[in-house]
Formats: sequence, structure tokens, C-alpha cells
Amino acid sequence: MKQLSSLLKISVSFLLIFFSLTASGGDPYGFSAGAGEAGTGYVCVMKKGFWSSFHNPATLAANNSFSAGFNYQNRFSISELGTRSAGLVIPAGKASLGAVYSQFGYTDFKRDMLGLACGLMLSDKLSAGLQVDYFSEHTSVEFGNIQSVTCEAGLIFLPSENTVIGIKVFNPVPNSLRKTFLPTSIRTGAGTYLNKLLFAGIETEMSTGSQLIARAGFEYEAIKKLFLRGGFSTDNNSFSFGLGFTVKIVQMDISFVTHEKLGVTSSVSLIFKIH
Repeated sequence: MKQLSSLLKISVSFLLIFFSLTASGGDPYGFSAGAGEAGTGYVCVMKKGFWSSFHNPATLAANNSFSAGFNYQNRFSISELGTRSAGLVIPAGKASLGAVYSQFGYTDFKRDMLGLACGLMLSDKLSAGLQVDYFSEHTSVEFGNIQSVTCEAGLIFLPSENTVIGIKVFNPVPNSLRKTFLPTSIRTGAGTYLNKLLFAGIETEMSTGSQLIARAGFEYEAIKKLFLRGGFSTDNNSFSFGLGFTVKIVQMDISFVTHEKLGVTSSVSLIFKIH
């Protein structure tokens, strides 16, 4: 009976790993927090925002408010595939500091991530950022624990007043220098404010062992402090939509992302900004 229970745990763990790979384009280490970002199809490598700061640490430099945020991602309505995240942004003059913690999975298969980041304004048109990441994977006793440390770096460039370009590289460290494999990825994107109310952007991402992913998304301020969002990603041909609103110091976002085979992933975020 004990062997049957252990076998069941192993099977469930492998199933969850498969689902997480299928849902993330083969890169299970890609940061996925932020309901606002999910609503635009994760077109956020160039866009200022609380959670965007952890998709590209260079955007941290544009965050000038002390902020804290919480996010929950409910993947395909399966609690074992849920991701819980919390973040903190601390402005410090021309630089801003950030810390983020994220946890995916359940007791028998769990992945924790801790990131410490810094974004710095290099000029009026250029900012850079660096983030150090720590990953810890816990599985059943048969597999043990895996720990990894890596980094990611990004740049933000403003060629004009309404246009912004972003680039981020994750895990530039060769895997030959580490005991465990981590994928390397690069994200590039450009966005523009078509007017004061509408932002649109496009983005591409390439990860080790995966095909090129293209994304497009928009954010529209329908009425004051109420935002409508939509997007599309070639990763599993997923469509996304969402909305967000701000009341005093609290920003709330909700989003839904489709998957052509597995269903819908919903996300909700709360952000508290103290000026």
C-alpha cells in the first residue's frame, strides 16, 4: 500500500511537470505573475508597471512609489498548478530596488523562486536593471531537492516620447558551469502610446529548446482609472483579456488566458502604492 501511494505521488508529480511545461512554452522558470500583464498576453518587457519590474528589472527605474503586491494564478482551475507571488518595490533616487517571491505547485512538487533586483536610470532615454534569482525545487523523497542560482538583466530605451523598447536576457550563465540545467531566454519588445489612453505593443521570446514566441497586446483606459486589456500569443495560440481599476492607493487586476487544449488560466493581483 505504501509503494502504491509513493507511485501515485510520482505519477502526479510528473503530470504536473508536464502541464507546467505545456503551459509555459517549455520554460517552467519564466516569471508569470501580474494579472495586468497576463491580460495583455504578457506584452510587458518594455512597459512600466509593478509586476513588469520583475519581467524586466530595467523597468524598476521608472517606479518611484513604495509599493507592495500580491498575485495568484489559477492555472486551468487545478489547485496543484496554482502560483502564489508577492513583491516589493523600494524607490531610491535614480534607482529602485525590488524583491519578489513566487511559489508554484503543491506539497509533493513545489518550485520556489526568490529574486532581488535593482533598476537604474542611466540617462533620460536609457535605463538598465539586474536581478539575481534563486530557485528551489522540492519533489517526493525519491527525487530530493534541487537548488539553482542565476541572474537576468535588461535594458529600456526610449527613442521618442511615446515609444519604448525593452530587452531582457534570463540566465546568461552557461549550463556547463552549473550542476543543474536552466533554460536561457531572451525577450525583446516595443510599445507605443497611440494616444493618452491607449498603449499597444509587440514582443518576441526565444528560450532554449523552444520555438520563437510572438505576442501582441494592448491596454486602454476606458474611463478614469478603469483599464481594459487584450492580447494574443503564438504560444499555444492563446488569447487573453482582463481589466483593472484603481481606488486611492489600491490597484486591482484580473485576467483570463486561454489555452487551445487545456482550458483557461485566471489571475488576480492586488497592488498597494504608498507615495
